[in-house]
Amino acid sequence: MSLKQVIENLSSVLSTGVFQIGGTQVTLGTLLVAGLVIVLTFGLSSLAQRGVRRGMKRRGVVDEGVVDVTNKLLHYVALFVGFGIALRLVGFDLSTLFAAGAIFAVGIGFAMQNIAQNFVSGIILLVERAITPGDVLEVDGRIVKVLRLGIRATIARSRDGEDVIVPNSLLVQSLVRNFTLDDAAYRVRTEVGVTYGSDMGLVRKTLEEVANRNSAGVPRYEAQVLMLRFGNSSVDFEVAIWMDDPWLARRRLSQLNEEIWSALKREGIVIAFPQLDVHFDAPVEGGLGRLAAAS
Repeated sequence: MSLKQVIENLSSVLSTGVFQIGGTQVTLGTLLVAGLVIVLTFGLSSLAQRGVRRGMKRRGVVDEGVVDVTNKLLHYVALFVGFGIALRLVGFDLSTLFAAGAIFAVGIGFAMQNIAQNFVSGIILLVERAITPGDVLEVDGRIVKVLRLGIRATIARSRDGEDVIVPNSLLVQSLVRNFTLDDAAYRVRTEVGVTYGSDMGLVRKTLEEVANRNSAGVPRYEAQVLMLRFGNSSVDFEVAIWMDDPWLARRRLSQLNEEIWSALKREGIVIAFPQLDVHFDAPVEGGLGRLAAAS
C-alpha cells in the first residue's frame, strides 16, 4: 500500500461522523483535535507555572504562598481558555452554552449554595492572601497550622497531629485569628499565687527575672509581671512573655511554669494553695475537749 493510500484511508477514518451537535457533524478527527487541545492546555499550564516560579524567584519573591496563589490562578485561566477552545472545536455554541448555564445555575443555585460559597471564598482567599500556607490560625476554638489552600477547602493540621478540612466559607465569614499574618510574635500568659506573708518586692523581682530570660528571643517586646488581685488564699500575679512561634506556645508555657516554680522555691517563696480556717462555738469546743480527755 502506497503512502498516498494510507493518507487517504486515515483521512477517511478521521472524517467519520460520530454525532451531531446543533446541526454540526462531529467527526473522529474533531474529537482527537479537541483532546489534543486539552492535553496541550495542561502541558502549557505546567510550563507556564514553572516559568512563573523561576521568574518570581529571580525577582526575589521567596514567599511560597505568593507563588502558589499565582500559579493556581494561572492554571484556572489556562483551563478556562483551553476547554473553551476544545468545546468550540467540537461544535458547542459557547454563547448559547453560557445562556443555558445561567438558567441552569438559577435552577440548582439553592442546592449548590454551600459549594458556591466555598468556591467564591477560596478565590477570595487566593487573591487577598490574608491566609497562606504555614500560618497559625485559631478557627472555631482550635489552633491549627495551614498546610495548603484549596479552591473549596483549606487543609490544616491541629496540635494533636490531626488533619483538619476547613471549608473556605468558614475562613471568610467567621472570626479567624491569624497569629502569623504580619508578625509571628505571640504572648504566653500564666498566673501564680503566693502567700500573703511573702515579700512582694522579692516576688516581683524573681518573676521579672524569669520573664525577661524567657522573652530574650523577641527583644522588640517587653515581658510583663502584673499583680492581678488579692485572692481568698493568695496574692495573684500574672507573668506574660513573648515568643516568635505560636505553634509551640503550649511547650513554652510548660517551660515557663517550671522555671517559675524553681525560682520561687529557690528564693523561699511559698506558692499558695486554698486554706480553710474552722472555728467552733464554745460549747462544741468544750465538748470536744472533754471527749478527748476521756479517751
